[in-house]
Amino acid sequence: MATFHFDLVSPEKLAFSGEVDQVDIPGVEGDFGVLAGHAPVVAAIRPGILTITAAGKHEKVIVLGGLAEVSEKGLTVLADVATSLAELDRAQFAETIAEMEEGLKEHEGGELDHAIARLDHYKSIQQQLSSTAMH
Repeated sequence: MATFHFDLVSPEKLAFSGEVDQVDIPGVEGDFGVLAGHAPVVAAIRPGILTITAAGKHEKVIVLGGLAEVSEKGLTVLADVATSLAELDRAQFAETIAEMEEGLKEHEGGELDHAIARLDHYKSIQQQLSSTAMH
C-alpha cells in the first residue's frame, strides 16, 4: 500500500509525524478516510476519534475539533486538543461530560444547541471508548 506523510499538531505538541497508510478523521460534515493520492481538501473536524494506520497497526487519538488539510505534501491535522488513548484519563473525561451536562442549564437558544451538540460528541467518544471495538 502506498504511504503518505501525516502530521498531527496541537497547540501543546507535535502529536504525530510520519509516513502512514491511512488516516480516518471525524469530520464536521461526516467522517472520512485519507489515503495516498487523496484530492486536496480542507475540512473542519469535530470532537471524535482519529485513527492512524501505519504498517498494519492502528493508533487511536482523541481530537477535540480543528482542521484537516490534504495537499500534495500529505495530510496535516491542526487539532484543538490531541490525546492518545494511552494518555487519556478516562475518569477525568467522564467528569468533564458530567460538568458539561450540568452546564447546559446556563445556556439559551443557539448557545444551548451548540452546547448540546458538543456534549453529544463527547458522549460519542466515551461510548466508543467503552465498546469492544476499541480494544
